[in-house]
Amino acid sequence: MVEQAVGPRACGLPEDGLGALTALVGRGGVVVLSGAGLSTESGIPDYRGPTGAARPSTPMTYQVFRGDAAARRRYWARSHLGWPLMARAQPNAGHRAVAQLQARGLLRGIVTQNVDGLHAAGGAHDVVELHGGLDRVVCLDCGDRSSRAELDRRLRAANHSWQAHVLAVHPDGDVDLADDELESFRTVDCTLCGGVLKPDVVFFGETVPRDRVQHCFALVEGARSLLVLGSSLTVMSGYRFVLRASKLGLPVAIVNQGATRGDGHATLTVDAPLGALLPELARCTA
Repeated sequence: MVEQAVGPRACGLPEDGLGALTALVGRGGVVVLSGAGLSTESGIPDYRGPTGAARPSTPMTYQVFRGDAAARRRYWARSHLGWPLMARAQPNAGHRAVAQLQARGLLRGIVTQNVDGLHAAGGAHDVVELHGGLDRVVCLDCGDRSSRAELDRRLRAANHSWQAHVLAVHPDGDVDLADDELESFRTVDCTLCGGVLKPDVVFFGETVPRDRVQHCFALVEGARSLLVLGSSLTVMSGYRFVLRASKLGLPVAIVNQGATRGDGHATLTVDAPLGALLPELARCTA
């Protein structure tokens, strides 16, 4: 494949890139793979930003969460304060444009690496949440699933007098807190079995469920093209679908602010803000 790199015009919309995307998407059969860059205009920070440099953070690993009660308390204290930001976030023009493309029958599927639920809130359906969703909680002992809203109420009741100062906010609904503000935070357990509660998301060191991965591969294998939106493709969980599409000879278009790991496999790359470009793409394919 020959990569066509398109830079932004002064107004922020790459005209040539928009035309090429319109032609590609207009043929239908598109699988969308979205990342954190699609949600930045909804007020949720991404992992890397336009420069490609990782924002400073120390993500929780599954092994530490499962085996260390103090680490779980630290995670839930930070996540408890970050959850209202995620809960208040609204879909932006980019999410709504993707839903419009789906409603017109141009998309074979939507796979998202995001855990914010904004695709569905923006009107899309049958979205594959590759890494799960922060709006759900799972018990690691009995497997019961419950809503994050219910857990939020329980944590507020258990920590009604607890106060802490947020130092920074991260893309996964986590925040930074001073260590001395964590000691008095109280966690809660599963209401059914008293087991350990975890957000229903895939942590670092945890694998995406096999059936979910296979479903995504099947979507790509039956597609006419793959459209990557707002992902640096740094982690293999998303990058593998670009590799599969490239191996099958499918056109791969990447729209992202900044370079990505998949650019060498792309037929087309467009460096542009998604909230501006995607509504234009929806308009041009109407």
